[in-house]
Amino acid sequence: MRSILHIQKKLIPDLLQVMEKRYKILHRILVSGTMGRRSLAASLDLTERTLRAELDLLREQGLLEAGTAGMTLSESGKRLLEEMEPLVKELFGLSELEEAVRSKFGLRKVVIVAGDSDVSDDVKRELGRAGSRVLSQSLSPGDIVAVMGGTTMARMAAHFKVSAPLADNWFVPARGGLGESVEYQANTIASELAKRTGARYRMLHVPDHLSEEAYQTIMQEPNVREVVDMIRSARIVVHGIGDAATMARRRKLDQDTIRELLKDGALAEAFGYYFDRNGCVVHRMATAGLRLEDIEAAETVIGLAGGKSKGEAIAAVMRFGHDDVLVTDEAAAEEALRHA
Repeated sequence: MRSILHIQKKLIPDLLQVMEKRYKILHRILVSGTMGRRSLAASLDLTERTLRAELDLLREQGLLEAGTAGMTLSESGKRLLEEMEPLVKELFGLSELEEAVRSKFGLRKVVIVAGDSDVSDDVKRELGRAGSRVLSQSLSPGDIVAVMGGTTMARMAAHFKVSAPLADNWFVPARGGLGESVEYQANTIASELAKRTGARYRMLHVPDHLSEEAYQTIMQEPNVREVVDMIRSARIVVHGIGDAATMARRRKLDQDTIRELLKDGALAEAFGYYFDRNGCVVHRMATAGLRLEDIEAAETVIGLAGGKSKGEAIAAVMRFGHDDVLVTDEAAAEEALRHA
């Protein structure tokens, strides 16, 4: 495929430019769901006249449907985008970047979407869509899936779909709540994934940050113990990655603990653990949920995070060495490689 693209770029560069333009139109509509012509033209930096001609052609091909609210993709359009994805990755140079990240961190698979989710909501949505696709491809009947909370995880859940109901599967929260907006909590994300797929779910109604005494007490509760045992037997774990200081504040750690974390070189946070730039754990909390040994025992661990600002944190967590799959964006991937 790479050699064919190279020949086309030399002999008929206009063809690739037209294909890239039409792909971007279809992809932007897919990510947005429904989009009006004026906002679509502005987001793609095209004149309305140019865009109108392209939309008419794509509609004639049965790839778009026009409604009162704007343009949406037809089922044929969605299938075409899926079929084009390997070609587009080669065209944009993402395949080489995926292989570079995969090789550098010894991962089983890397999926990279174009752009920087720090600066574009469209890239954030695409990151969630890519994460949902990776998770659906990883599922087997009877799997228990433990999921973390966060905004990127919530976007992943919003895009999640499967071809047939998952009656034998379970979705569970990997940890307790952070005390943040309910739609971003792991409990909410687990229930959303289950409802979208016909699967079952359990909730863990305990705080994420516990004192050692509170942890020992709450783990004596039979209902809590039952859910925690299920969480710790998950075959698949899906988690986000964050900046250590930011996540410490979100988890409401006291200022002395935060200062100690930073003094110890904490750079990244994932599944409640804090890592330095070498991927070593520098802090762990008593929590009713996944432990480090459960992460190590899980068959598939999927990291989902994007944005240039998280590149160094992603590199630190990947150095920890227990992720199998990374779903990220172009800016974060390049930054992670720079820090590798």
